[in-house]
Amino acid sequence: MPRGFTDFAIKNLKPGPVRREIPDPGARGLYAIVEPSGHKSFAVRFRFAGKPRKLSLGNVSLSIARKLAAHALREVTEGRDPALAKRQAKVEQRTVAATTFRSVAERYMTIKAGMRRNGDQVTFGEKTRTAARRLRDLERAVLPTLGDRPIVEIRRSEIAKLLDDIDEGSGPVAADQALGLIRCVMNWYATRADNFVPPIVRGMARTSTKERARSRILTDDEIRRIWNSEQAGAFPALLRFLLLTGARRAEAAGMTWQELDGGNWILPASRNKTKLELTRPLSAAALAVIESQRRDCPFVFSKGGKAITTFSRDKIAFDTAVGISNYRLHDLRRTARSLLSRAGIAADIGERCLGHALPGIRGTYDRHDYLPQMTRAYDALAALIERIANPPKGNVTALKKKPA
Repeated sequence: MPRGFTDFAIKNLKPGPVRREIPDPGARGLYAIVEPSGHKSFAVRFRFAGKPRKLSLGNVSLSIARKLAAHALREVTEGRDPALAKRQAKVEQRTVAATTFRSVAERYMTIKAGMRRNGDQVTFGEKTRTAARRLRDLERAVLPTLGDRPIVEIRRSEIAKLLDDIDEGSGPVAADQALGLIRCVMNWYATRADNFVPPIVRGMARTSTKERARSRILTDDEIRRIWNSEQAGAFPALLRFLLLTGARRAEAAGMTWQELDGGNWILPASRNKTKLELTRPLSAAALAVIESQRRDCPFVFSKGGKAITTFSRDKIAFDTAVGISNYRLHDLRRTARSLLSRAGIAADIGERCLGHALPGIRGTYDRHDYLPQMTRAYDALAALIERIANPPKGNVTALKKKPA
């Protein structure tokens, strides 16, 4: 029997000007391939259905190449084409890779939020205002566990186990947020797949929206402490602006100087929860808060030359300084809405000041912008806050005691 290749012989094969295939005398059908670049690999040649075929084995060791070659030739004798099987396996691998939860989530974010990747940089279009936060939540809470699983193979028990872990580590609200993200991705994929049924059912949520609903509004004393505080910087000004406008914290914190048009703040549709452009006529008090800010940054309320994107540290410092606690920034929006009613503003106008659309058919047919009414409403809100912060002194004069 001819002596076959050895590892030493393979190592000493020298590249030439053209690609070479050198048969292994010790293994039928096995060839060592030497590229002009010096790269070496193996392949096995055989005939199937009367036609010559080739199966690439890649850059493997000599012993593994011989085992793979023997297996391939055995497949041929049993009536199967190993080269066709390899191609089919590659197609299946590509299909699986394209339908993992991670890849589906990436496509969902690309189409729904206009996500674009350039190396490590991720940018978003103007379709979803919360896209960056959604991506962060996916990468932190969901993808480490479900990312590499084919989406069609993910079972309800896997999702429930993930939610249990999140609930235990970060609380039930975080678990429900993760469930919402998984539901969005799976429901979107179901609109594009023939037979996919999302395994999420009712009852998997850990909390109730009604139970989580807050009713907290600030007291007059708390409003007074915020308004009259001597704390300087963008964050205290942001709090006053939220009280004067009822805006969402992200809307106000992301406000740019370019969004201001005279006495109006034009919130673009891309940053509005309702996906509609919103014009807020600002009161003199709100404009004064804006004018007190530095103009060395594109954002009105800036810190270190950037928009304020994290609030907890500044809020803790501010609350400690002025002596208030147990409130959230969104509670300022609820407080502003309650103050509008307290100032005698009609409910519809109060809702429009907050950027809410009129419900039902009224919102469909009533296309008036209500800017004059909103202007009076914001002025009334500012006047009420001023009276709360600096109540007028009474007109009662203290009587002097008569001498005994």
